[in-house]
Amino acid sequence: MKFNHREIRDLMLAGIMISLAFAILFSGGYNSLFSLNTNLIFLFVISFFTAGIGFLLHELMHKYVAQRYNLGAEFHAFYNMLWLALLFSLFGFILAAPGAVFIRGNITKSKNGKISVAGPLTNIILAVIFLIALLIFGKSGTMGLFLTMGLSINALLGAFNMIPVMPFDGAKVIAWDRTVYFITLTIAIGLWISSWFV
Repeated sequence: MKFNHREIRDLMLAGIMISLAFAILFSGGYNSLFSLNTNLIFLFVISFFTAGIGFLLHELMHKYVAQRYNLGAEFHAFYNMLWLALLFSLFGFILAAPGAVFIRGNITKSKNGKISVAGPLTNIILAVIFLIALLIFGKSGTMGLFLTMGLSINALLGAFNMIPVMPFDGAKVIAWDRTVYFITLTIAIGLWISSWFV
């Protein structure tokens, strides 16, 4: 894949900021932040390797599939939305829209749908990997926390991005193939629910 310097910067900053937002959320919001709780640093590391990596691979898969179709594809961070994600995480919730891959070239509805579904499918695959590891290693200790967060965050990212309105991936997927849309959404939601019971 081909990247420019601004795109690499946007990907790294967006990954770090969304990881920090999840770390603040899971550590208890503004209370833990202002008390300088060392647990926040621990949760940031876990968030980076679950939410941050999940987000980065999601966007990179959009870019990869687009470039396989010989289309231009470049990630742009939405910094206003990233700052909002950090702000909202202080109060116990996250609205995650850290950026998007912009596509250039002769794109059909089919190509657009396939490029769009590649991101959520990446999160679903990651969630399945975390689920299998969780079934093997269990929920106890630091490893259990890491695997549980990996499962729930990636399943949630997959489901969230399937919202069927623009600019979410789901709008382009459902315009291309409703069957693929509902199967993808059902699996993502099912994996998210499974994180409550494993």
